[in-house]
Amino acid sequence: MEELTREQMDVLGEIANISMGNAATTLSMMVNHPVDITTPTVQVINRSASLDDYEKTCVFVQIHYIKGLTGNNVFILKEPDVLCMTDLMMGGSGENVQGEVNEMHLSAASEAMNQMMGTSATSMASMLEVPVDISTPEISRIDVESVKMFEKMFESVKDRFVKISFRMTIGNLIDSTMVQLYPVEFAKDMCRIFQEKEKQM
Repeated sequence: MEELTREQMDVLGEIANISMGNAATTLSMMVNHPVDITTPTVQVINRSASLDDYEKTCVFVQIHYIKGLTGNNVFILKEPDVLCMTDLMMGGSGENVQGEVNEMHLSAASEAMNQMMGTSATSMASMLEVPVDISTPEISRIDVESVKMFEKMFESVKDRFVKISFRMTIGNLIDSTMVQLYPVEFAKDMCRIFQEKEKQM
C-alpha cells in the first residue's frame, strides 16, 4: 500500500506550518491573547487512531474545500478549550470556565474555526497559486470512546488519513493538541500542486 514519501510529508508540514501560523494570528485577534502553534507533526494513520490524543467528549469541526482543492479539514477540539475560547471571544478572562458546551459555545467555536480556516485558505491559495475557498463549518460534539469503538469495529485498510498535529497555546490559559485530518489522496494532490509550483519558480 503506497503511503506518503518523506518529501511529501515535509511538504505537508511546510504548508501546514505557514497556513496555520497565519490562522493562529487570526485567532489571536479574536481572543485578544497571544496564540502560539508549534511546528506540526505529520503522520499517516488508520482512521480509528485519529482520536488517540483525546478522551471524554470532544468538539468535531469539519470544513470542506469548495474551490481550488478537493477534500476537507477536520479539527478536533477539547471541550474545556472550547469553553475557554468562547469566554475569551466574549471579552471574559477565560479562567475557571465551568459548565457544559452548549449551542452558544459551538457557534463561537464554529466562527473561530471559520475565521482561522479562511485565513489558512488564503495562505494556501497564495502558496499553490490556485483560488481556494471553504464551506461553512459543520460542528458537533462527539463521545470519543464510542467513536473509537465504532471505528475499530468497521476499520478498513482504505481508511488511511494524514494526521497533522499541532500544540496550540493561548496565553497561559490553553495548552492543547489541535489535530487536522486529511484523506491520503487529498494530501498527495496538495503536494503535487505545491511541488509543481516550486519547479516553476
